[in-house]
Amino acid sequence: MALQPSLSPFVIGPYAAPHTLEFFYDIVCPFSKKSYANIRTVLEPQFINEKYRDKLKIIIRLQPQPWHVASHFCHEAVLAVARVAPDQLLNYLDVLYPVNETFYDIPASTLTPVQIREKLADIAEPVIGSERVAAVKELLKHKSTPNGGVAVTEELKYSIKVSRQNSIHTSPTVLWDGLIQEQVSSSWGEKEWTDFFNAKVSA
Repeated sequence: MALQPSLSPFVIGPYAAPHTLEFFYDIVCPFSKKSYANIRTVLEPQFINEKYRDKLKIIIRLQPQPWHVASHFCHEAVLAVARVAPDQLLNYLDVLYPVNETFYDIPASTLTPVQIREKLADIAEPVIGSERVAAVKELLKHKSTPNGGVAVTEELKYSIKVSRQNSIHTSPTVLWDGLIQEQVSSSWGEKEWTDFFNAKVSA
């Protein structure tokens, strides 16, 4: 498991836990949405916080899919919230995923990049407050150089490079201790995860 320090808010559970479960997600992917909901309702309360409290951590990895027109804007916003309000990152994802269809290809096709970024920041306001939303919007503004991206572009590049070097193609993709687990489904519930951990957790 490797993670640059600025992305530490994407870790759920103790950073030093011996086992790592990684989820590569696209914000506008319906299967990522379903899988993320399972993290919050099944994995986090029952396994991360209870049964395997000191043995297991989750890393959420960002994997924008380029065929979705608004995908990288969504991930920029998530990274901006992670920088400005790291303590509220998961709460932002909790409110962003339920409305992710707003940023599907057809709904987003009539919006400019500036409008998309504005909408994404506004979704965060009930979670992080108006002052920190203003800081998020500043991070999502273009740099002065014509092709330099925004303030969180380097974190986005890092996330994409991690996906590429691990040959991650679909979202969600799940890794256990660095190895892809093809059998894991976004529909898994308590029973499937219990069976998985019973077979995998050894320390």
